[in-house]
Amino acid sequence: MGSDIHRFAQLAWQHVSGENGILLLLLWATVLFAAMVTYVRANPERWSVRDFFRHFVPPGTLRHPSARADLLFWLSRRIFMPLLVIPLVISTVAAGHFAYWVLSGVIGVPSHPATPAGPLMLLCFTISMLLAYDLSYYLYHRMQHRVPILWELHKVHHSAQVMVGVTKDRVHPIDEIMNRWWDGLIPGLCYGAWLFFALDPVELTVFGINVYALRNIILMMDFVRHTHLKLSYGRYLSAVLLSPHYHQLHHSLAEKHWDKNFGLGLSVWDRLFGTLVVPEPDEDFVFGLTENEHDEYQSLYKLHVVPLKKIAGRLRLFGPRRETVRPDHHAGETV
Repeated sequence: MGSDIHRFAQLAWQHVSGENGILLLLLWATVLFAAMVTYVRANPERWSVRDFFRHFVPPGTLRHPSARADLLFWLSRRIFMPLLVIPLVISTVAAGHFAYWVLSGVIGVPSHPATPAGPLMLLCFTISMLLAYDLSYYLYHRMQHRVPILWELHKVHHSAQVMVGVTKDRVHPIDEIMNRWWDGLIPGLCYGAWLFFALDPVELTVFGINVYALRNIILMMDFVRHTHLKLSYGRYLSAVLLSPHYHQLHHSLAEKHWDKNFGLGLSVWDRLFGTLVVPEPDEDFVFGLTENEHDEYQSLYKLHVVPLKKIAGRLRLFGPRRETVRPDHHAGETV
């Protein structure tokens, strides 16, 4: 158990940080590529360096209060980074051992010898872990929109009025800690099943690259999808992978876009559970919260404190000091 915790702690830190030099280089190369693709598509006959930079960084975007709040929030997030390892490690290891214990009780203790995993098995294991993580993200994201208290925390993310890449990290610390705890459950159960049926232990790597590093590389578009760059993967690839433009629709204020496109890397979960909406080509969106509620969140202090005040207001609904809390469609209430 101790070795498992140590191993998962190392991997979990890579999972929550994931910003070494190579990944940062890949990140900016990806953003630049997305900017070039969307610019050329929007201007097929007229190109200029000046217009490209205006496309890459629209005038006024970085001076917007929402963008400044995003940058400060991203910097402050570094304080909480070490805390994010703890819930992920505990939940993953606990879920893995629980799955192994249940299977041992139902089927019996496995008799296969502890042998190294081959390339094919490592590939299958890595794919299954990535699918488990992606499904886990989808389910928690739906809960964030349906459970009122979780929605109050998640409003921090949706209060962004402009998308500047680091908007992806505009997540309340409590929400992120809970998310990391949840992140370990389904992948942990998947890992426990592999330990039981296949090998003991299964290495969390494929061809020398660990699962969480692969996750960070494959989901590099998480930065791009939190920008204004309306990048689409095309009709066929978008049937499997969730394009950045699809996620930008998720942040839209339009009622027809509410509670849609919850996925992270894959679009298959949204398609399977009926929450997928395909945006029109180059469709523009207005971001933020309904009734201009986003105005309440445009400072570092408010991003941390306002959700806690609103949760306290909701909890008082069950006590003698009943207070009026603004109803919200995303939280499963009536607007």
